[in-house]
Amino acid sequence: MSEGLFDVPGSAAAEPERGAVEFRGAGGGDLVPLAVRMRPRTLDEVVGQQHLLGPGSPLRRLVEGSGAASVLLYGPPGTGKTTLAALVSTATGRRFEALSALSAGVKEVRGVIELARRRLTAGEQTVLFIDEVHRFSRTQQDALLAAVENRIVLLVGATTENPSFSVVSPLLSRSLVLQLRPLTPDDIRAVLNRALDDPRGLGGACTVTDEAMEHLVRIAAGDARRALTALEAATSSAPGGTVDLALVEASVDEAAVRYDRAGDQHYDVISAFIKSIRGSDVDAALHYLARMISAGEDPRFIARRLVVHASEDIGMADPMALQTAIAAAQAVQLIGMPEAKLALAQATIHLATAPKSGAVVAALGAALADVGAGKAGSVPPHLRDGHYAGAAALGNAQGYRYPHDHPGGVLAQQYPPDELVGVDYYAPTEHGAEREVAARVGKLRRIVRGLRAGPGSGKSDEPGR
Repeated sequence: MSEGLFDVPGSAAAEPERGAVEFRGAGGGDLVPLAVRMRPRTLDEVVGQQHLLGPGSPLRRLVEGSGAASVLLYGPPGTGKTTLAALVSTATGRRFEALSALSAGVKEVRGVIELARRRLTAGEQTVLFIDEVHRFSRTQQDALLAAVENRIVLLVGATTENPSFSVVSPLLSRSLVLQLRPLTPDDIRAVLNRALDDPRGLGGACTVTDEAMEHLVRIAAGDARRALTALEAATSSAPGGTVDLALVEASVDEAAVRYDRAGDQHYDVISAFIKSIRGSDVDAALHYLARMISAGEDPRFIARRLVVHASEDIGMADPMALQTAIAAAQAVQLIGMPEAKLALAQATIHLATAPKSGAVVAALGAALADVGAGKAGSVPPHLRDGHYAGAAALGNAQGYRYPHDHPGGVLAQQYPPDELVGVDYYAPTEHGAEREVAARVGKLRRIVRGLRAGPGSGKSDEPGR
């Protein structure tokens, strides 16, 4: 029953040395994909996933032959799910059977279980590896329950989907769910360098320039298989030579984004991004957003700039812009990439198409300028804190008029220091929602400052009317 890219103990092929997995192809080493040839043969060769492989961890014990719990390996493609399953197969005293949910049905599942039952009477335990287990129907998954619960088989399931939504609850409760993480850039770099040097891989026949290596790391997006496939495509065009950036671009049909997160491009592109939003060019803004996402820019940095821009260049012209930007920033934190790129795009479109106003920046700037110039007089006595004993004797909080006691909720009363009475900081524009705010601010100022509307204006000073 064991078929695929590797031969394992219990198959018709000769058993490899304990602790190693032997990989075979249909027609010789050169025909076997690089990603298969470089699949780790021992646990020490596994790159990444150290959070699951620490001493005494369930997965390490399973690989070393002392674990007895079924596991569901959940994570993105190219993070090592099949590799770890293959390493489990090398444990002493176990036979290995592999099924793919894409081709196996209930009949095949029951056949493996019956075979495992017979082996168990002879003292041999069977490891059943099911790739893409989330594609099994409920009936197929139910067929595994009794065998997993009674440990007739030790199930190792691999899935790219969250098992909480794709695996039936009874099977989920009988298995450990272990989440694999995308490989880091350093992990991918280590995988590529090993493939370049290892005799199983390219054996030093080719070299890769730094620019080409960084491009390979970027397009891998945490997927070791994708990285090795791209490397193989590039090196096949330069046997015994040097692989440069142009060759990688030509081989994988994806141009490198000229973007240095620590250099000029980082600052130039984010500057163009913000200025395009400020200028209401939604298409240019999306272009620069795409360049940053494609280059692997930190999405939290993009989100922070959107939040700042929402107040800096839109403000009260569209108060919802800030909420949208903050929601995008929260999506980045809660969901992560690549899904959060949609929230960043939505926020970019909202901000670029929103009416613009710099009134918030101007208002705060004017207030800070006055404070910086020393215009910070005493707080009017009736506004001071009056909750402590002796406050009244000092005249604090005496004569304060509570606005909610007035029918309109606003009344005439001095709020700024004497030196700043009558000073206007906020100057609303006529753009978007700020047009209505401008009218309301005028009414509020007249009431608070004890002024009245001009004779014959026909206007009420009551806010909201």
